[in-house]
Amino acid sequence: MITVSGTVASSLPARTAFAYLSAFEHTSEWDPGTAVMDKLTEGPVAVGHRYHAEAVFRGKRQPIEYEVIELFDNHIKLRGQHRNLVAFDSIDVRSLSSGSEIVYTAEFSINWPYKLLQPFLTPQFMKLRDPALNGLRQKLESL
Repeated sequence: MITVSGTVASSLPARTAFAYLSAFEHTSEWDPGTAVMDKLTEGPVAVGHRYHAEAVFRGKRQPIEYEVIELFDNHIKLRGQHRNLVAFDSIDVRSLSSGSEIVYTAEFSINWPYKLLQPFLTPQFMKLRDPALNGLRQKLESL
C-alpha cells in the first residue's frame, strides 16, 4: 500500500473546516490532482454517499468512484475504486486554540498485475502530496 499524508493548520474553527471538507465535492476546488468531483447522492453528506472523480495521474484523467464509509465527529473516510487500484481518503480535523489542524491521508492499494510496479509508482503518488496540501491551505484561508 502507498500512503500519502500531510497536515495543514487553519485559522478556521474545526467545525467550519470540517463542514467544508466533508462535502467532498469541494475537493476539485483545492486539489490540483482532482479535475472533477461530482456528488452523485442527494442531501447532506452521510455514510453511503457516492461521488464520481476524475483524478489527474501522470498527465491522464483517471475515473474513480468514491463512497463515504465512515463519518463521525470531525472524521470522514471514503473508499475509491478504479480498475487498477483501491483508494482510501481520510480527513480528520482537530480543534486548536488558534483554529484547527487538518490531517489528510490517502492510501492506495494497486491491483494485480500493476502491483509489481508499485515501487516505481510510489514517487508519482508522493508528487501529488504537496500541491494538494498547498491548495488545501490556500482554500481554507480564503473561506
